[in-house]
Amino acid sequence: MNKILVGLVFGLILGALDGATAWFYPETRSVLAGIMVGSSIKGMVVGLLSGWFARKVQSTKWGIVVGSAFGLFFAFLVAAMDATKGKPHYLEIMMPGFVVGAIIGFLTQHMGRPVPARKAELRG
Repeated sequence: MNKILVGLVFGLILGALDGATAWFYPETRSVLAGIMVGSSIKGMVVGLLSGWFARKVQSTKWGIVVGSAFGLFFAFLVAAMDATKGKPHYLEIMMPGFVVGAIIGFLTQHMGRPVPARKAELRG
């Protein structure tokens, strides 16, 4: 698998787990399926972007930083949408997004095939 596909797969899995943690809040149990789908999509987007970054930059440190930044950014967008409904839960939404993004950033750096080096074209 290439790094982008690794990011998509792990983003889907970790995003679903992130969404499943909403079960611990009784007020969210009625919309748990929607939260899990949204978190899975958010995780896949973070995985796609982290995988793309991992193809360009071969650095575990920067992979974790970029993955956590993407995770935090998209979790902030979700938290801001939740805040418009009068119930701000920034910490409960953004902290798992940050951690999931960091894990995805790490996994995309360490798993998957690196991009093969391109051969220079011969011109004649």
